[in-house]
Amino acid sequence: MKEEAQILYKIEAVLVTDLRKGEESAYVYLMDSYHHKLCLYAYSFCKDRSLAADMVQNVLLRLWKKRSSLKINSSLRSFLYRSVYNEFLDQYKHRKFILNLEKEYMTAVNTLLEEEESNLDRLIQQVKKEIDNLHPRCKEIFLLSKYEGLTNLEIADHLNLSVKTVENQMTRAYAQLRDKVGEKIQSILFLLFGIPKIPKIPPKYS
Repeated sequence: MKEEAQILYKIEAVLVTDLRKGEESAYVYLMDSYHHKLCLYAYSFCKDRSLAADMVQNVLLRLWKKRSSLKINSSLRSFLYRSVYNEFLDQYKHRKFILNLEKEYMTAVNTLLEEEESNLDRLIQQVKKEIDNLHPRCKEIFLLSKYEGLTNLEIADHLNLSVKTVENQMTRAYAQLRDKVGEKIQSILFLLFGIPKIPKIPPKYS
């Protein structure tokens, strides 16, 4: 694992140097290596593929335009993900959509992205596996919450259950996932399913 990290670090160092020199081949390599991953990351926030692609394009074009003064204090990968995250915040602040966005989740995800890519992929696959291993009813409720973005009340109405039953099943799901994955579970779930649903504000109060 350390050898892989060292190799990646050397590749990134050369890539950054070539970008500063204006080597177009370095930019092409950057696009091939990161564009799709960054689009998926951006999509996890905004749930809009077109907007996600625009945000990534903005980040990569800005990087190219400012390549001669490019400063990266962490890994290139972390720099790119953090840049997309900042672009997301700028876009949503501009659109006034940020409102009560859970910033602690954002911070947690960016901390998670400091992980080596192979380790992050392993954690994501482990979480997917543990979700599949949940009891069928527990899994159904959990995915309605995380994937469909339904509230506990909406799930209860949809499945003809009490809200208390839904709450208990969600608690059980979180406990089982946290037991298997650890405290990073919330960050990984956010990365997988995106921003938690923000309840709609009635017109009277908006």
